[in-house]
Parts: sequence; C-alpha cells; structure tokens
Amino acid sequence: MEMDFQLDSRLSSDCTVLGELPSGELLLLHNNAAVVWFIIVPKTDKTELFELPPEVQSALLEQVNLLSAHLKEQHHCDKINIAAIGNIVSQLHIHIIGRFKEDPYWPGVVWGQPTTKSWSEAELQNLTGKLQAKQIISG
Repeated sequence: MEMDFQLDSRLSSDCTVLGELPSGELLLLHNNAAVVWFIIVPKTDKTELFELPPEVQSALLEQVNLLSAHLKEQHHCDKINIAAIGNIVSQLHIHIIGRFKEDPYWPGVVWGQPTTKSWSEAELQNLTGKLQAKQIISG
C-alpha cells in the first residue's frame, strides 16, 4: 500500500505529525487547540475509503474507534465528529474531532474557522505521551 508516500502540503502546514499508528497510517493533530482534532492519513494513492482493500478498511476503522474512545476517556468530549471529506485536499484522510459544547464553534462546523488557540509544546508532549502509553501510536 505504501508507495512514494508524500503528505499533502496543506495537511502538513495545518497539522503536527504525532506519529504512526500500528497499521502504518500517519496520525496528525490539527494546529487548532480549541478542539482535539486528529487526522489519520493512510499511506496510499487511493482517494476514497471504498477503494481500499477490506483488511485496510478494517484496520482504519479500528484506529478510528481507538482514537474516538481515547477522546471520550481523556478529554471528556460532548460529541465526536468523524469525516472522510476531501474536496480541497483529495489525499485520503479521516478527521476524528472531539467537540465540546463550550468550544468556540459549537454547534457549527470546525472547517474553515479561524484558529483561536494553538497547541503549546507541553500540551503536544502530554497528548503524544498519552497516545504512546496506550500504544495508539509508536514512540
């Protein structure tokens, strides 16, 4: 599945790479700390979920579920949004976003909203450490 993988420049500029998931996907964190916004990027040239082999789809769903459970447990989110849209960035990527009734965008969408708070280095290290401790990402 992995062939000459290159992260889309828009994802690269909007996100921090947290690490790799056990099934080989790249895990990103969107730079807007007003919400906890993970993005899984499969290392593939396919642009649609249905184009992936069933075993890869299953592995992706497992990672989405692990991250969703992590958001509920660690961040006590009121709602979790999951989407595989990509009208501007066609590279296949899956958003897993922890939403809070107190976040500045609630109940609207987060896409296209201005960043209201950036992640500090300490927050990034704490978040990454928890993901590594739960073996969600390799460390």
